[in-house]
Amino acid sequence: MAEILQKDGTWVFDGDALRLTPGRDKNVGLLRKTLGELVVPLGALAGISFEQGKKSGRLRLRLRDGADPLLHATGGRLSEPHDPYQLTVESDRYGVAEYFVDEVRNALLLDQVPTDPVDGYLLPGPAVPLAVSAGDGTAAFDGEHIRLEWNWKTEDAKASAGARTLAVADVVAVEWQPAAGLENGHLRFTVRHAPTKAPPKYDPNAVELWGFKKDPLMALVAAAVQARLPHPARAAAVDVPTKKDLRPETPSPPVAPAEDGHDALLRRLRELGELHRTGVLTDEEFTMAKQAILKRMLHHPGG
Repeated sequence: MAEILQKDGTWVFDGDALRLTPGRDKNVGLLRKTLGELVVPLGALAGISFEQGKKSGRLRLRLRDGADPLLHATGGRLSEPHDPYQLTVESDRYGVAEYFVDEVRNALLLDQVPTDPVDGYLLPGPAVPLAVSAGDGTAAFDGEHIRLEWNWKTEDAKASAGARTLAVADVVAVEWQPAAGLENGHLRFTVRHAPTKAPPKYDPNAVELWGFKKDPLMALVAAAVQARLPHPARAAAVDVPTKKDLRPETPSPPVAPAEDGHDALLRRLRELGELHRTGVLTDEEFTMAKQAILKRMLHHPGG
């Protein structure tokens, strides 16, 4: 087991999963504090890195695409204090951080965890029910229905329609966008059969955000809803027409022969190269694994 304790939080790795607990330091973002402890299964990881600085360093986890509804709903737009997959490390704990990285990387290597995208969420998303008030409204979610209520700052045209209740079954997409510069942010729900190009200020299915302290908490609502929508990879597979759909009269191509041992070794060599490029394997680990595969290829009839 590996563990690192900092004012920013505590990370524990038991060989099967990482347990990320936010600290109580004033620099810890409101989203991380509200989200609470996260348990990330090893299979959801694509890599881990540690960056040293003069005064402090930073541990970073990289998750496989499609593994976490929070990352999908926020599109990588969570700023540093709110990102639960970063941990600030004080300079006197650099050695512990490096050991932590080695332990996780070794486990990824031993379990041969792939780095490719997944077609189902490996994290459950924020717990429900939850409700957040920010910007021009309040968004509440109980796991089945989204309730949007407006406040005195809401544009009259949107507020006049009253509170909105949306069934998850009618929602086809959710997006959280933080305010940036002079551009306001939003939490927007795209409803089936009701597309709109109206800006969030006038969209009755959106909460407009102005860059205040509680804005990031709307990302929790987005993630909780996203976790209950069809996974994007599966939805894409259903929506994209196949060649058979486009040209039904075209004969099916012959089935490719099964990959022989030599081709399998070549494929494994490419996979190792990708793991090394993304930082999952160290130079030494990559060299040892590559030499073992090359040796097997020399003794293979197809080599």
